[in-house]
Amino acid sequence: MQWIQLLVHTPRQHSQELENLAIELGAVSVTLQDAADQPILEPAVGETPLWDNCVVTALFSSEVDTKIIDSHFSSSIPSPLSSRWEQLEDKDWSQEWKQHFQPLKCGERLWICPSWIDPPEPQGVNLSLDPGLAFGTGSHPTTHLCLRWLDSQDLVGKTLIDYGCGSGILGIAALLLGAKRVVAVDNDPQALLATRDNAQRNNIKDEQLITYLPHEAPEDLQADVMVANILAAPLIELAPVLCDMTQQNGLLCLAGLLDRQVESVSAPYAQQFQFFSPVIDCEWAQLSAQKISPS
Repeated sequence: MQWIQLLVHTPRQHSQELENLAIELGAVSVTLQDAADQPILEPAVGETPLWDNCVVTALFSSEVDTKIIDSHFSSSIPSPLSSRWEQLEDKDWSQEWKQHFQPLKCGERLWICPSWIDPPEPQGVNLSLDPGLAFGTGSHPTTHLCLRWLDSQDLVGKTLIDYGCGSGILGIAALLLGAKRVVAVDNDPQALLATRDNAQRNNIKDEQLITYLPHEAPEDLQADVMVANILAAPLIELAPVLCDMTQQNGLLCLAGLLDRQVESVSAPYAQQFQFFSPVIDCEWAQLSAQKISPS
């Protein structure tokens, strides 16, 4: 089937109305994008923020009458709209996104490889990944920083907690790099499912990787290495939990924060951990520390 799409530039207050209208007129999908490079870095819990200026893109069958749709759009909003139609190539769109997910080297040994591509270095440490519906392909700076940190550690025989596991990429990487056991925790059941699926894809045994929702995690859970790639606010809120779950002399890796948030995130951990210099990549920061033995 041939497809065309309508792109409409609109201020935020009209975006929801245009989205609903497009669906009523037969659009098979509608997406909203930033029209002015305005970052939304850390929304509050429960918020679904939008940019001040948006591009609403509505996908239609090429058989629709574009003049009728244009008329409905222009009459629904009092202010003038900037819009245009685009003809789309006939592609298998369900597979098109895979072109943008290529093997990625993280450190000296570790490769993150799409499940449908052969590893570039068959003798390396290769993690086969299908991100599914969970966050975490290794391409974002926060995930890449954590993977590089894991690649630089001696994980042989150690237990690691991946708090906020997403696709399971960090925990699975730790196991492939020599960790004995990983406990993956996430508040999204879909993330736990993706983690288990990706573990099976990498021939990880069930007893090597255990998943929990936060309220299900054992109270006495302890790890040699704690990794949490979330966001600044939950990292601050979770500090007592993450501190308690890390053994004495254990290692801590925190990511998902911006460079300007380093002090505020590290502060609630500072009494129990000695921090090393942060690593910065594209304004994102990764913190590492070691738990201090009580005197």
